[in-house]
Amino acid sequence: MPLAQRLRRRIGELSNAEVALGQLDITFHRDDVHVRGGEAPRHPQPLVRSSTLDFPLEGMTVVLVDDVLYTGRTIRAALDGVIDLGRPRAIRLAVLIDRGHRELPFRPDYVGKNLPTARSERVNVRVRELDGADEVTITELEEVYV
Repeated sequence: MPLAQRLRRRIGELSNAEVALGQLDITFHRDDVHVRGGEAPRHPQPLVRSSTLDFPLEGMTVVLVDDVLYTGRTIRAALDGVIDLGRPRAIRLAVLIDRGHRELPFRPDYVGKNLPTARSERVNVRVRELDGADEVTITELEEVYV
């Protein structure tokens, strides 16, 4: 959310226009959520947060904002969530980092930085509002054996 808030503030400064801002929970739109009623889950239960969209989407241009674009699955879930809430005129995608390795055919409209990575790496984004510093780092993934 801090990245979207920053973008909103900057657009407002440049255009002298008020930009609506909302938050969308995509948990149950994800294709990797495993919820099992009555059984012991093999995966942790998903953490559900609230969506806050206090404005109609019809006729608007919606800009989805994400920190890191990787496989495209998070964006697919966000698109499903937006469409469930209304029918915007257009949907655009703004990402801070595009690391490649797409599994779904998404291309961002606005990119802060293209950062080619290996699949064995993780891109970590820290923002001042939550972490006390603005920083992007790459670390090697640790293998997890189950």
